[in-house]
Amino acid sequence: MYSILPTNFFRDIGALTSLKVLSLIECGLSGSLTSPGLCELTHLRELDVSSNYLGGALPSCLANLTSLESLSLDSNNFSGDIALSPLNKLTSLHYLSISDNHFQIPISFRPFFNHSKLKHIYAKNNEFYVDTNDESLELTFQLNTLVLSSCGDCGAILNLLYSQHDLEYLDLSHLNLTGKFPIWLLENNTRLYELLLANNSLSGPIELLSHFDHTNLVVLDISKNFFEGHIPMEIKASFPSLRDLNISRNSFTGSISPIGDMKLSYLDLSQNSLTGSIPPSIGDIKLYHLDLSHNNLSGGIPDQLTMGCSSLRVLVLSNNNLQGQIFSEKFSLFQLQELRLDGNHFSGSIPKGLSNCSYLSSIDFSNNNLSGKIPSWMGNLSYLSEIIMPNNGLEGPIPVDFCQLQYLEILDLSNNTISGSLPTCFNPAEINHVHLSKNRLEGSLTRQFCNSSSLITLDLSDNQLSGNIPDCINMLGELSYLILKNNNLKGEIPIQLCKLQKLSLIDLSQNHLSGYIPSCLNITTFDEASKVDPSTAQAVAQPPGGPISTDEPVYFTTKSVSYSYKGKLLTYMSGIDFSCNKLTGEIPYEIGHLSKIHVLNLSHNFLVGQIPTTFSNLEQIESLDLSYNNLSGKIPPQLVQLHYLSIFSVAYNNLSGKTPARVKQFATFNENCYQGNPLLCGEPMRSCSVASPPPLIQGGPTQGREDDGFIDMGVFYVSLAVSYIMVLITIAAVLYINPYWRRAWFYYTEMCFISCYYFMVDHLPKQFH
Repeated sequence: MYSILPTNFFRDIGALTSLKVLSLIECGLSGSLTSPGLCELTHLRELDVSSNYLGGALPSCLANLTSLESLSLDSNNFSGDIALSPLNKLTSLHYLSISDNHFQIPISFRPFFNHSKLKHIYAKNNEFYVDTNDESLELTFQLNTLVLSSCGDCGAILNLLYSQHDLEYLDLSHLNLTGKFPIWLLENNTRLYELLLANNSLSGPIELLSHFDHTNLVVLDISKNFFEGHIPMEIKASFPSLRDLNISRNSFTGSISPIGDMKLSYLDLSQNSLTGSIPPSIGDIKLYHLDLSHNNLSGGIPDQLTMGCSSLRVLVLSNNNLQGQIFSEKFSLFQLQELRLDGNHFSGSIPKGLSNCSYLSSIDFSNNNLSGKIPSWMGNLSYLSEIIMPNNGLEGPIPVDFCQLQYLEILDLSNNTISGSLPTCFNPAEINHVHLSKNRLEGSLTRQFCNSSSLITLDLSDNQLSGNIPDCINMLGELSYLILKNNNLKGEIPIQLCKLQKLSLIDLSQNHLSGYIPSCLNITTFDEASKVDPSTAQAVAQPPGGPISTDEPVYFTTKSVSYSYKGKLLTYMSGIDFSCNKLTGEIPYEIGHLSKIHVLNLSHNFLVGQIPTTFSNLEQIESLDLSYNNLSGKIPPQLVQLHYLSIFSVAYNNLSGKTPARVKQFATFNENCYQGNPLLCGEPMRSCSVASPPPLIQGGPTQGREDDGFIDMGVFYVSLAVSYIMVLITIAAVLYINPYWRRAWFYYTEMCFISCYYFMVDHLPKQFH
């Protein structure tokens, strides 16, 4: 929170000529620093205006502040060339922070050549440029701190560093630096305790000489580079004080045994090509964070790790080839807060040892071979916020004890064999995402989730749920993704869905829903909904206690192909799928106003009426399927304006008239998109100059469903002939069986012939006698 100062603040503060320290952090300041009042504070030693909305160039009168020793301008919108700014006159500066602005800074740091007292420079997230460097000039300062991360392509910055020997903290991340590991930096700066080189283009093996010894280095981050080869065996001897090591996202190979007996507390070796097993000696390291994910490690989790690393809080072993039981009975990782073992070949049941991890907040066992029931003791882990265990062989019901997990934010048990019904008491107030698809859940939805007002994703598809969609659905004001397809739900689509203003994706297909489509549905994208209410996006991105995983996929089916959407892509996805139900009535024209949807599938229903012309407003639509209904009238020619349409079908309806012009996207649609509409003509169907064939029976969830007003004449003639033959056979059988009726029949036939003969004799002209 910050307070907003009056606009005349800088003008009035000029009267405080003896002021030495001025701190205006997060005060809502805007505009520029051009007010003369600030420049009159000639005795000012510390000025901090960080985290405001100030912008523009720095006023030249700031050069009057010759006593200034500490200046913080970070997290504003200042701009301009530092070489032309008044900063080059402030030679008393000891501390300078200009990070997160729009300054242009010469890579040679020429404006600060005479700043002999300067010790700390923070300049990340600005723009550097290469200037004409006068080699005769030498820097007069020796820095202790230099932070230049995220400043573009700054490879030339290394020229500045050759002259530095007192560095203690150096951050050169995100600069596209090239070359080998800069061992000379460590040799020149023996007091350096933190070196950050993440996300550059450094490459080659790391070569450490056996005699090299840097006793002060505590933190080393070389992640997201192109280093390769083995982890050097000399790493422990070269960096005996190292506590935090991050070499993730490189191309290191071989085993991790050189790390085994270091005195680390933080270790990240993820996303390399490391092989072999996890060395038992790693249990001798008093780690609190261990990430070995995305490698080719095999074997099991050694008992030494589960017994020795008693301080471990984060254990990530995802996406390796590990197997066997997750943990043996020898288990003392009671401080665990985050456990991620997904993407391996672990088998057996969920280990009981986790029941003593009272601080555990996140579990990810997805994509393994786990079996057995979900243990009820998981409901006693009161800090659990993420339970992610899809794609296993778990069975049995969801424990009623889960109702106690009031801080649960993600529950993903999809693609298991979970059975039974959802506990009626399951209403976690903080839950954001529920994925229970592809199980054997049954029963009806009553009050489950009705109090979960933070729920964003509800995926219960591919189960055996029955009953109606509960009316309390309108209480889920944050709901964006509602996936209930392939169940046994019945009743009408509840009108309460219209109160969900953030709904992005709704799939109710393959159920037994009936009635009309609500005309008041409001479908948008999650990205658009977040723009309306920025607090929602912030809450999802950074909830209390850490970030929520956004990697849980949502499956949405279009034209029999199921696509997976997750992460950032999911936030842009929007669609409606009501296919394969028993919906009736006309398609509401209001659906045509949902201009952000990408998919609309209303196929295999009993819908009537015309295709709304408002569908031409669906400017983002990519898939439109209205097939197998009883729609009539013409296809609106305005649909050719749908530039992103790649899948289109109106097959098996009662449509008539001319097909849309073969232009733009409609030039790609073949006859299958229109078949089953005998009164349609024009490319790619028959020419409109050719007479139309007899109409066929159309519409509905099945092709053979009878339709009022249209008769298949071929079927009619066949049935008539069969009926006539059956009548003749029946008469012959009766006459054969009953002699009395047979005599009567022949007598009746003879009398008819005689009567006809005399009738003709009496009425024909005489020349025919």
